[in-house]
Amino acid sequence: MEKVEWKVDGMSCTNCALSIHKYLQSNGIVEPKVSFMEGEVQFEMPTETNKEKLIKGIQNLGYKVRGQEEAAPKKKFLDNNKDRAFFCLIFALPILIPMLPGIHWHFMMQPLVQLIFTIPIFIVGMGYFGKSAWFSITKGIPNMNVLVAIGAIASFGYSLYGTITGQGEAFAYYETTATIITLVFFGNYLEDASVQSTQRALKDLVKAQKVMANMIVFDDQHKEIIFNVESTTLKVGDLILINAGETIPMDCKILWGEASVNESIVTGESVPVYRKMYDLLLGGSTIDNGTLKAYVTAVGDDTVLANILKMVKAAQGEKPPVQILADKISAVFVPVVLSIALITLLGNYFFAHDALGNAIGFGQSMLRAIAVLVISCPCAMGLATPAAIAVGLGRGARNGVLFKNAKSLETFKDIKQVVFDKTGTLTTGHFDLANFKVQDGITESDFKMIAYSLEKYSNHPIAKCISTHWKNTEAIKWQHIEEIKGMGIKATDKEGQVYWAGSFKTLGNTIAEDGHNVYIQKGGVLLGWIDVNDQIREEAKEIINTLHQQGVHTVLLSGDRKEKCEQVGKALGIQEIISEQSPADKLNKLDELTKISPTAMVGDGINDAPALAKATIGISLSNASHIAIQSAQVILMNQGLKNLPMALGLGRRTYETIKENLIWAFSYNIIAIPIAALGLLGTWGPTYGALIMGLSDVVLAINSLRLFKKKLV
Repeated sequence: MEKVEWKVDGMSCTNCALSIHKYLQSNGIVEPKVSFMEGEVQFEMPTETNKEKLIKGIQNLGYKVRGQEEAAPKKKFLDNNKDRAFFCLIFALPILIPMLPGIHWHFMMQPLVQLIFTIPIFIVGMGYFGKSAWFSITKGIPNMNVLVAIGAIASFGYSLYGTITGQGEAFAYYETTATIITLVFFGNYLEDASVQSTQRALKDLVKAQKVMANMIVFDDQHKEIIFNVESTTLKVGDLILINAGETIPMDCKILWGEASVNESIVTGESVPVYRKMYDLLLGGSTIDNGTLKAYVTAVGDDTVLANILKMVKAAQGEKPPVQILADKISAVFVPVVLSIALITLLGNYFFAHDALGNAIGFGQSMLRAIAVLVISCPCAMGLATPAAIAVGLGRGARNGVLFKNAKSLETFKDIKQVVFDKTGTLTTGHFDLANFKVQDGITESDFKMIAYSLEKYSNHPIAKCISTHWKNTEAIKWQHIEEIKGMGIKATDKEGQVYWAGSFKTLGNTIAEDGHNVYIQKGGVLLGWIDVNDQIREEAKEIINTLHQQGVHTVLLSGDRKEKCEQVGKALGIQEIISEQSPADKLNKLDELTKISPTAMVGDGINDAPALAKATIGISLSNASHIAIQSAQVILMNQGLKNLPMALGLGRRTYETIKENLIWAFSYNIIAIPIAALGLLGTWGPTYGALIMGLSDVVLAINSLRLFKKKLV
């Protein structure tokens, strides 16, 4: 199986993506992923499949597969909708201008002259719409181009018949053919531009990946030489120099220097952060002040920025629940519109009359049917959800909120309560040793060595604090050691003695004062206890207050002692405090809470991973453990809770925008098609229809772009 990723031009809505999806499936491709917003097609191709045949088939549908040419592609004549639109406009204007009041170009009103000017437009239109329509029909997947092609062919054929039979004055609808094709090309061009504009936040991230870098090399005299190279040529371990004002080319670690770094492209936080020796730098960030020397730690797809791009693109490819209905309607839209157009033609021809009571005739009936064909817009329904999702995901990424899938973005509208872990989530997770007590019978140095020997094997923030403060060259070599979630570290030495560094639960029947952070034991005997201090995050109080103002219930769910949890919970005003919970207890409690109402869980530790996965939406901090990030659906990149209300607000506003788009799309088609069918657009019905159809998608894109500016909190 070969993994295929193609860039495909020309897709502008779900109907386009659906056509390609069905075509690939009909050729044996299993579960192809087609994203019209990204213009990408991905699938696993069986070895026996003919790749050239698939490419040709997609191009026959009216789309273009980029980057598959043998040699460097040359720009072809009339290669895109913009070029086609302006080419057609040159020939359409001489036909249309004489139609305006007060203008008398009798020569241009001649049917034969109009035919000459219409032929180039018709050829270009059929080369695009006609070819795509025919191929889609023969493959059983009729697309929107079928509607345009039938309308253009009908008006051109009817006019041509009149010209040949000498009845040109009664059959002259060449301007209808010209305007349909020209305006639809213009509409497609505006639609392409509008869709691209919804991707601007993503484009900013892509641009940040492609910069120049100052690579440091050494000559035979061990003197530094600086080479200016493209960031894509860097490899892990390369040394680079980064000056003030320059973009950090790849993820790296500082070897020398200190600087103020603007990480807003990744975290959304515009305030520069101070970075010094051994600190990590994120590729795409910018040095505000200072000069640094660093070595590259990740390149290409392994960088943080690249992973953000992958997450956002993957999320755009996901279909949220609200899109399912629109997709189903889009799939049957073209056959339904064709049926309505036929009914319009026959109904008007046999039953309709003008104001004087005369039958309107076949020509007027045909114009009304053509107006139905060109005014209908399946793209509007297909574009409604993806356009809003693209802007929502883009705004989130630009502000340091990453959504792994589109479903989580939509689900935020239902969240009624937020559950917080304590350590590292509501608190900073950076501990300081506050106090410790050693029992009689053991020296302080031995106590510290035992504590260090145990805690150095744990990634828990408290354990890291202890092992950092009491780092010792002498350490016990364990026969066996394991970390038991919710309890602590348990180890066995070569003599078979069992040691513990854990919570009060590990003491068993040992008599000891409750309320300390870590208890050290040997063979069931208490050796002493350790207390640490953890600071509450500066933004936590404001975040909790904001959630309460939005009517969100807040819960503190922690494995820590009751006294510690109540101290933090009451300081922040959290409404419900649940303490001393094991990972299994957390999971059960989350299950209970989600049954009451949709619940978001915010956490950062290994023991939070199951709860993050169980919650309606799991939210992880960017400095969380890897497994917590993997389990969460949303990641806050600014290493804190600051953007939590924004994430909730963005979800709600995105859903509101989707609803507005869908209401517009459905209302437009429900109103526009009957208006066209009843002839209320007059003799210029097809022209107005083509114009309105093109603008309908632009309205959706503009409404979606408003999401960039909407107030979220």
